[in-house]
Amino acid sequence: MCYLAVMLWCVWWSVLAGGTWPQDDPARKPKDSGYRGIWFTLGQYSAAPELREDPAKYWEYGDKYSGGLGTYTADHVPIAIYAPQVQKTFFCYGGAKEGKQYLYNMVSYYDHQHDRVPRPTILHDKHGVNDPHDNASLTIDHQGHLWVYVSGRGRSRPGYVYRSVEPYDIDRFIQVSADEICYPQPWAVEGDGILELFTKYTGGRELYWNVRAFDGTRGEDRKLAGIAGHYQVSCQSGHRIVTAFNRHPGGTPDTRTDLYYLETRDLGATWQTADGTTITPPLVAPQNPALVKAYSDVQRLVYINSIALDRAGNPAILLVASSSHRPGPDGDPRNWEVLHYRDGTWRTRFVTRSTHNYDMGPLWIESDGTWRIAGPTEPGPQRWGTGGEIALWISHDEGISWAKVRDVTRGSPRNHTYVRNVIGAEPDSPCAMLWADGHTDKLSVSCIYFANREGTVVRRLPYDMEGEFAVPATVTFPPLPPAP
Repeated sequence: MCYLAVMLWCVWWSVLAGGTWPQDDPARKPKDSGYRGIWFTLGQYSAAPELREDPAKYWEYGDKYSGGLGTYTADHVPIAIYAPQVQKTFFCYGGAKEGKQYLYNMVSYYDHQHDRVPRPTILHDKHGVNDPHDNASLTIDHQGHLWVYVSGRGRSRPGYVYRSVEPYDIDRFIQVSADEICYPQPWAVEGDGILELFTKYTGGRELYWNVRAFDGTRGEDRKLAGIAGHYQVSCQSGHRIVTAFNRHPGGTPDTRTDLYYLETRDLGATWQTADGTTITPPLVAPQNPALVKAYSDVQRLVYINSIALDRAGNPAILLVASSSHRPGPDGDPRNWEVLHYRDGTWRTRFVTRSTHNYDMGPLWIESDGTWRIAGPTEPGPQRWGTGGEIALWISHDEGISWAKVRDVTRGSPRNHTYVRNVIGAEPDSPCAMLWADGHTDKLSVSCIYFANREGTVVRRLPYDMEGEFAVPATVTFPPLPPAP
């Protein structure tokens, strides 16, 4: 009788999860033997003399983006969430097959209680895809089930949605659906469902949303914006989900400009601007109530890093503004800017400058009013390549002024890229942000790192593992040069 009861429970759960219950248990996913990030290039090599006669292929300062892109893109959010119920930080990243240019969608966790990580789970294999645009994002529902959204790419490669069979577990997953979902941004709202923000290639990169019930079902996709193309970032506070996005004149992302903002408090039933004006999607004209700043008026490009809410609930958007889509000095000045909505007005604040359009990191605002930015703002060993050395910037006056408080990394052999903050990380967490590294000009290993919010302790996940668990290594950087 006990055996029968167990089998009936398994069948019930399997049906609920949208799968079956064969004897070999296909829900159990394989493990990898270490944390190896994906390396990627567009092939725009500056050192290839044979390409110099073709301006479309030869880029003097190398790739538009390349290197270790395991935590790419900024439009895949969230990718790391702290679960206090089990004292674990769950995260996903783009892994590599045996260190090759071959994408594995990986999911794992850092166990705060035992200071260790398990062998990472190979959640999905797209069988030959080597493009980190197909990286994943994740959310966790109120019952503790992990929902991992593997991104698609255009209409040629679908996206996939997985749900963990057990709460707070990375061993077994059921595929819930395969959908046209690119740059997925899922936000679980307790008691209501998952608001899915994503891109579809329906005339450029257009923004859509949908709502998925916790049983996996969803309705019809609805268009949010279609002004010749967009990239967006988003964040959540309870039932409130906010998004910032740019537009692509002519339909090409190399012309990305202007900045827009919208929010919803009812899973997309209604949408509002920062001042509370209700709009009716989709947005189809460049001039509309959601427009924050017309960067096109001053011929500046916009690369959005992240969005956060201050203690009063006002949005703040972090971006890099540039003069050219190509790497190198022609794009200077590349300004890190924060646009903050307060007292009915959007204000632009300067933070610092860096060397590449895809130097990306998060802005997060803490309960004590401290504003933090962690990102590759400092030149790295591959000066004009994606990323660089990571620095921590802090503001104590709501983003009006910024000061660099420390270099998080220095003396590195490879550029550090795409710093991502951990949603819900506690103030004393050793794992408050994570990123990858990689050489931007040639195939290299790519390691995965995490650090505390102060940037004082950097840990590297084990590239190779012998046992089932391992303790992340503490990274020691070269000493600072003596003061002049």
